[in-house]
Amino acid sequence: MKSYYDITGDGGSNILEQVGAMHAAIDEKLAGVKHRLAVGSGKGGVGKSTLTRQLATALRQRGNACAILDADLNGPSQARLSGLHDVPLLPGAEGVALPKDADGIGVVSLGSLIPESEAVSFDTVAAGDSYTWRATREFTAVAELLSSIDWGHLDYLLIDLPPGAERTLQFAEFLGSSTAFMLVTVPSDLARGVVARSVAALRGTPNRVLGYVENMRGYWCEACSDVRPLFPESERVDLGIPRLGSVPFDPQLAAACDRGEPAIGADRPWWVAIQKLAEVVEETIQTKPSSE
Repeated sequence: MKSYYDITGDGGSNILEQVGAMHAAIDEKLAGVKHRLAVGSGKGGVGKSTLTRQLATALRQRGNACAILDADLNGPSQARLSGLHDVPLLPGAEGVALPKDADGIGVVSLGSLIPESEAVSFDTVAAGDSYTWRATREFTAVAELLSSIDWGHLDYLLIDLPPGAERTLQFAEFLGSSTAFMLVTVPSDLARGVVARSVAALRGTPNRVLGYVENMRGYWCEACSDVRPLFPESERVDLGIPRLGSVPFDPQLAAACDRGEPAIGADRPWWVAIQKLAEVVEETIQTKPSSE
């Protein structure tokens, strides 16, 4: 019996040609996108999806055409964050029409198609051993979304990645070198340690890493009009990449996200920080790296 390591090339499956055709179809659909920015972490629970959504809002307010692809198929959050529950994907003139929220931001998420009470499942030819096929099925689903949606002309396509340092690497390879990365952490050594693994993984790819965002750095206490400590202050784990910004936690933002409502906070500290982050992201992504 042969093992996977005994297979040479594509094993006669013609899979390499199929993958090439898939990437060509994706590139064709994304031809009108100026910047692709994948937002990852490696660590779950750091508020990555919320940050992605609010960054898109701030970039939109700065006059940019934006869209979000929710690539976390097993835990899609962007549909709820954008108020796009039960929104079907409908055919358009150049492919599947891009659903847009009240702010004019395009949002593609399985959360619009699959109720939160149902698990996301994929067909398998090996009953009881779906883990052997799941990653392939997941990336095939993401590829179908990228290659079938009419993305149109966008300044930014933000891609909300699933957690896991290995997933960050897989998506870097899948999305290609034209996709830049931004990582999200919270100010704890545990979270920073996991994110550091994503940074290390990305160093082995040609993808550009803009830097990281420190989310939930303190919380906004409305009663005392101050940002109070939330995590122990520590930066013993050096991520080795620039810090693009720090965003405090605000219960008002969390409540608005649960309701799927716009959460622009005027002069509240988290919104001020998000606006500054959008400015930094614009400046950073438009500046060519010194190696070019």
